[in-house]
Amino acid sequence: MIGDRIKNLRVSCEMTQADLAKKLNITRSSVNAWEMGISTPSTAYLVELSQLFHVSTDYLLGMSHDTSLDISGLNAREVKIVYELVEYFRTKKQF
Repeated sequence: MIGDRIKNLRVSCEMTQADLAKKLNITRSSVNAWEMGISTPSTAYLVELSQLFHVSTDYLLGMSHDTSLDISGLNAREVKIVYELVEYFRTKKQF
């Protein structure tokens, strides 16, 4: 499960395994092993992955299905726009 989440997040960010490995200062084969379920990332890498992909460690571990979005640093107008976009996509999905 964690491997699937890592892969989905990596692909959604248009990163290769080599790109992710470089950001984490590890080998591409380590990333591949995580995604294949051969091994799991250490606690330190879980934290790094959560920060890199802006998700919680609970999400990576499959304990939560919710993703989060860090909107800190946005002004009130920008936050409102983000909320309006989210609501737009939620209502569009119902059709």
